[in-house]
Amino acid sequence: MNTDAALKVAVVGGGWAGLAAAVELAAAGAQVALFEAARQLGGRARSVQVQGQTLDNGQHLLLGAYRQTQRLMAIVGADAERLLKRMTLDLNYPSEGFRLRLPRLPSPFNLAIGLLAAPGASLSEKLGAVRLMRALQRCDYRLGEDCSVAELLDRHRQHGSLRRLLWEALCLAALNTAPQHASAQIFANVLRDSLGGSRADTDLLLPAADLDRVFALPAADYIRSRHGQIRLSSRVEHIAHDGGSLAIGDERFDRVILATAPQHAAKLLAAHPATAPTAALLAGYCYEPIGTLYAQYPRELRLPLPMLGLDDGAAGTLGQWVIDRGQLNGAPGLVAFVLSASGGWDEMDSAQLLAALHRELEDALARKLPQPLWHQLISERRATFSCRPALPRPAAATARRGLWLAGDYVCAGYPATLEGAVRSGVAAASGALRDQPAGQ
Repeated sequence: MNTDAALKVAVVGGGWAGLAAAVELAAAGAQVALFEAARQLGGRARSVQVQGQTLDNGQHLLLGAYRQTQRLMAIVGADAERLLKRMTLDLNYPSEGFRLRLPRLPSPFNLAIGLLAAPGASLSEKLGAVRLMRALQRCDYRLGEDCSVAELLDRHRQHGSLRRLLWEALCLAALNTAPQHASAQIFANVLRDSLGGSRADTDLLLPAADLDRVFALPAADYIRSRHGQIRLSSRVEHIAHDGGSLAIGDERFDRVILATAPQHAAKLLAAHPATAPTAALLAGYCYEPIGTLYAQYPRELRLPLPMLGLDDGAAGTLGQWVIDRGQLNGAPGLVAFVLSASGGWDEMDSAQLLAALHRELEDALARKLPQPLWHQLISERRATFSCRPALPRPAAATARRGLWLAGDYVCAGYPATLEGAVRSGVAAASGALRDQPAGQ
């Protein structure tokens, strides 16, 4: 058995959860070997090559409340001020005439004044939204019993445009699950840490560089600088016991952190009787897709803001958000249409989607637009677990001594977000560093 100073730890999975765990371990002086089955790091938040450009596999949004992500970025030398564009929360739906822009005032005055000043919603809707936040604050954002977000909104009489353009839009963006299916308790946790937090917590942080440079590549450099190893194209098929250690192939490790997606973790966990119940739990998870349709318009196209809402209240509307990548780190005229959760969009091909989203963008801007020069749909079929009410979530510590879990699905109080993944990696690393030797 190694001493703590020379603890040998394998991290299986090179997404943000695995990278977070590996960074924490390396910072503590552990010997880290990170195994990643793919040829690149990042998992479901990575860079891809599209039409000769480096883009992201999806449009990921961060919040000012994502403190662990920002902390780890600082540790690995990724300058958040340069790599993330910080902007005050600004939900702008031109087609509806609705805009909620939070002023730079201390919380909770920023939310209250922002709501009351928002055009496109009635005064009764605004007062109702304030009452909902106050009700959640009174119960410390803890619901007596979990239910769907739709049921929570019904219970607090949230109707009209604010329900659709604020609460339901935030639910889709944060939980990637339709409000009628999404967990109200997890949604309340998100509201606690964002709208219910400090003024800076409500800020949007939009990647102003490709995702690899935001975290994955600086994290890999940091791990290597601490004598850790990054092993790409290295799929782990089995985790065995070898005396008082865990073994991957012919290598022995004092600890192993399993940081793969839940469906992949289930296969490895099912092979051992102690972790078979956790494997069965994960095998029962449902999943939600996320689509990003990139469209390259002539370079003269520039949106009024980096992010616009597309919902105009009409039946059949597909888009949720459109991001002007030219204002971030893309070519001028490049936009990204965001499509969250299961819906009509995931039954359409890219040409059909482009035609529909092009019309929606024209409606939002109230003018005709030239046809895009090219487009590319990137769809992740199992982008996130479906964040249902009272969904059982595994703990970081497993029933096998020395084996730990990390991944957004492990962060019990959070939905499938980058912050949830990072938090889970930090928790698993902290547990592994305190753990006793692996045993039978």
